[in-house]
Amino acid sequence: MDPWLVVGLGNPGPEYGRTRHNVGVMAVEALAHRWGGRLRGDKYTRCDIFDHRWEGHRVVLARGRSYMNESGGPVSVLARHVGAEPDQILLVHDELDIAFGSLRVKHGGGDGGHNGLRSVRGSLATGDTIRIRIGIGRPPGRQDPADYVLHAFNSVQADELPLLLDRAGDAIECVIRDGVSVAQNRFHPEVAP
Repeated sequence: MDPWLVVGLGNPGPEYGRTRHNVGVMAVEALAHRWGGRLRGDKYTRCDIFDHRWEGHRVVLARGRSYMNESGGPVSVLARHVGAEPDQILLVHDELDIAFGSLRVKHGGGDGGHNGLRSVRGSLATGDTIRIRIGIGRPPGRQDPADYVLHAFNSVQADELPLLLDRAGDAIECVIRDGVSVAQNRFHPEVAP
C-alpha cells in the first residue's frame, strides 16, 4: 500500500492558521512534529510536504497552498507526483456534524457540503479516498456555519485541542499500520445498544 499521501485540508496564511477550518492542517503539522520533522515547500508540487518513512511505509504528509475550496488541484498534483492511488490518500479535515473532541475514520462517501472535499472529489474524479474527520461541532445559536469555521476555537476547546490533534495523529498511524476497519473500531465511540 505504499506510498501513503496524508493531506491536511485548510486555508493558507497566518490569518487562518488557528481557525476551525484548518484543524486538518494542524493535525498533519502535529504528526510531522511527532515524527521529528516539519512541512517544507516543495518546488515540484507547490505544496508543503514532509516525506518520511514510518514503520516501513513511505508517508508523505502535506498541505496545499490554495484555499479550501480549491484543494482538489494540489491534492491531484501531489497524488500523481507521489504515485498514490485514491485508497492511499488520507484527507484530514474539519467536520461540523461531529462534536468537538471526537473524530471518525471513513473510506469513501460524498462531500457532505464540505467545499474542500467537493474540490478533491472533482479533481480526482472519485470520492474513494480515506478521511479522518475531526469534529468541530455545530455553531452556537444562529451563527452562520461559514463564519463559524473561519474563527479560532474558544478558550476551552483551545486547551483541549492538542489532545484532539494527538488522537488524529494516532488515527492516521492506525490506518496506515492496521487499516481502516481497525481504525474505525479503535477511534469511533461505542454505540449504546
